[in-house]
Amino acid sequence: MFRLTYFQNYLKYFERARTEWLRAAGVGQQQLREDTGLIFVVADTQLRYLSPARLDDLLTITVDPEPAGRASLVVRQRAMRGDTLLCEGEIRIGCVRADTLKPQRLPDIVQSAVAAVNTA
Repeated sequence: MFRLTYFQNYLKYFERARTEWLRAAGVGQQQLREDTGLIFVVADTQLRYLSPARLDDLLTITVDPEPAGRASLVVRQRAMRGDTLLCEGEIRIGCVRADTLKPQRLPDIVQSAVAAVNTA
């Protein structure tokens, strides 16, 4: 048995990395929902699989967000094992009201976090 990472797991890894990036920027998603009624939803994914990860591989997942409009952003992400690129993709994230799922402007704190990444 090869013990390869199932391809869908990269979406989970990317989601966790985005969540931790937001948390490091001061945006807890549960708190955001409680305070503002806003949530983030995945609107589109495009992934390219280059090489499988294996059991016990130590992976690094990158998060490179860019604004894509008032209510969304595109996050470029990569899964790396050392210097080897395993998977890369773009995920479009939308900001919506939790109760209506209607698009809403990205909160200022999220816009600031994206700007900080893009000016670094």
